[in-house]
Amino acid sequence: MLRVMVIDDSKTMRNIEKSILNQLGYTEIEEACNGQDALTKVAAFNPDLLLLDWNMPNMDGLTFVKTYREQGNKTPIIMVTTENEKTRIVEAIKAGVQNYVVKPFTPDVLGERIADTMAKAEAA
Repeated sequence: MLRVMVIDDSKTMRNIEKSILNQLGYTEIEEACNGQDALTKVAAFNPDLLLLDWNMPNMDGLTFVKTYREQGNKTPIIMVTTENEKTRIVEAIKAGVQNYVVKPFTPDVLGERIADTMAKAEAA
């Protein structure tokens, strides 16, 4: 069973993502309200996938990715954000993000990105 950590400062957004994940059959979900919060929880939860917002207080998504990757963590990350400029997407991928979903999104889109990301991770 896939363990997913949802990192977003918006409780509403976390609830939407959790609801979609449940619809997709993913029930092992941990939440974090920013990058700093995620860093304190991620080791204990040991997720198979991270859904990460970009713009958050205390520690934003990009800073989290860089910190998390510097610690040697290989867990796939999907950036879920309103940021859709090509340069930002490239920046996120260079930092170590595997995939990208622009808000607002449909359950189908999130499901496809998760399947795609996990397939690539297994092949790597």
